[in-house]
Amino acid sequence: MPIREIQGPRIVLDHAAFFESEHLAKFLGNCRELVLMGATAGSGIMKAIEENVAASNLMRALVFDATASEMVDASLNWIVDYFNRTLLRENRRLLKNRYSAGYGDLLLETQKTLYGLLQLEKIGIRITETCMLIPEKSVTAITGIREMKNSQYCT
Repeated sequence: MPIREIQGPRIVLDHAAFFESEHLAKFLGNCRELVLMGATAGSGIMKAIEENVAASNLMRALVFDATASEMVDASLNWIVDYFNRTLLRENRRLLKNRYSAGYGDLLLETQKTLYGLLQLEKIGIRITETCMLIPEKSVTAITGIREMKNSQYCT
């Protein structure tokens, strides 16, 4: 998505959407575009975790929980790799880090904006009134796109 402007802590996007965060504004720095991403491990693994906890198979539930966390993180890494391969042709690259709602001074309520922009309901994710994503092992993230200088990766 294009970044229309960054004014102090406000990052203004198209579609009348914006984020409020001094840290995110600094993180995006000279970026003119950003990538919004979301991923979920799905409800199946969450059900398996609950069933194993109820049956006192705590070690199995713990392994499933850790696996679900790794699946979601790997999904975001896949998205980053995909964009970087595409952007490389244009001598651009994603920033090395990702920023999520509830991190630093980016309020958890930002999750509502991300949820809407990403249309996460299409992949089975719901959002609660307190801005938690359901299934639990679901995440959103923001990163910027920067021009590469002298064929070097940006930071």
